[in-house]
Amino acid sequence: MSEEKKPMKGQRSVKSMEAAKTASKYQKEWFFGLQDRVAGGEPFAYINADVPLEILRAMDIPFVVNQWWAAICSAKQMSPRYFNFLRENGYRDDLCSYCATAFAGSMDPEPEKGPWGGLPRPTLAITRLTCDSQGRIFELLAQKYGAKFYPIENTIPAIAPDRWWEKAPDNWEELYESERLDAAVEELKGFIRFLEMETGRMFDENQLIKVMNLINEQEGYYKKARDLIADTVPAPVTIADTVNAVMQAQWQRGTQWAADHARKFYEEIKAMVDAGHKACPNEKIRLMWIGRGLWFNLGFYQYFEKKYGAAFIWSMYLAMGADAYIRNHVEDDPLRALAARFIGMEDFLHMPPWNAQWFVSEARHNKIDGVVYLVPENCMQAVEGSYFITKRLEDAGIPVLQLRADPVDARKWNQETMTEAVETFLQDRIIGKGEKR
Repeated sequence: MSEEKKPMKGQRSVKSMEAAKTASKYQKEWFFGLQDRVAGGEPFAYINADVPLEILRAMDIPFVVNQWWAAICSAKQMSPRYFNFLRENGYRDDLCSYCATAFAGSMDPEPEKGPWGGLPRPTLAITRLTCDSQGRIFELLAQKYGAKFYPIENTIPAIAPDRWWEKAPDNWEELYESERLDAAVEELKGFIRFLEMETGRMFDENQLIKVMNLINEQEGYYKKARDLIADTVPAPVTIADTVNAVMQAQWQRGTQWAADHARKFYEEIKAMVDAGHKACPNEKIRLMWIGRGLWFNLGFYQYFEKKYGAAFIWSMYLAMGADAYIRNHVEDDPLRALAARFIGMEDFLHMPPWNAQWFVSEARHNKIDGVVYLVPENCMQAVEGSYFITKRLEDAGIPVLQLRADPVDARKWNQETMTEAVETFLQDRIIGKGEKR
């Protein structure tokens, strides 16, 4: 960001889908209910996104997902307030914003000023050891709140099979090494013992099977929606609609509400297609957004539609739901099915060649003309082999613009600079070369 340009506040997106509105309304009501449960003395877990939340769901333990809370705080324009507390307390100004948001909020002398009355005080803080910084931040958060800290071990793959998304639903032993799955199952058993001892609640395998099957139902509708958007030109919706509708329901996965919402989400998009609705009527350029959502500025995605006919139609949130979560044959061995779901998430998102190959496949499937790739410089995981991802896409003939920005810290965003970067990319790399259609 150049020194002479001041950061500018983000803009809200204009949502055309009812599913996006109902998801936001439900989350707010659910959060108020969670606050009441915690105030009534129930245990409360603050967890990272790659923690197997299905176990907590099956045991009816209230929880909030770290990445969802960071996104809500950012969307509510709270990140400048929270991250200033980090600075005032002697922490570096470039801590990973996703992981540090709740930790920063724990320093707020008026926590009730947080979104919807603020985050309840966690009694459990749970993460996987997929990142050294993340583990330490969760440990500090637990100390600050007086919560029990529980880290779950992570393993890394020794093999990288081609086209992982085709193997994930059924062929787990081929996708992962059996020893890796064995280790993950033992981690799950230890996690269950910890939760039973700390909360007094007992694990029920039949309840886990029910949760897992509801998730398969939910993600099946996301797969149908992803494919429908990819096959429809112009697209019926853009990521300004889909990101919030999908992400909020993902953190409710394993509930009947989430499965029903996914069905309504797909049916709404299908009705739009049948009615000939076009999210960007003058669509000339189909764009892919790689990276985390720009939570404080979702309107940024829509800025380029009217002037350039450039529509952001792809993000990882819907596509990962379609390809990464479904695990069939749950009844045969539910813990192993769950292990096969969560141990690969970091590989799929953050490890070349797993992620790079998938991005190219998705770009081709969605008829993508160009990619805007958000690379946070303060997150070890989100760097995710950005050089290799960019090279793989460019080698496939798909131009890429890398934006160096923070997805939740609005202090580090400059609207003018970032808008100019995308406009230059569109003009020089896509329009200048001639559009596909």
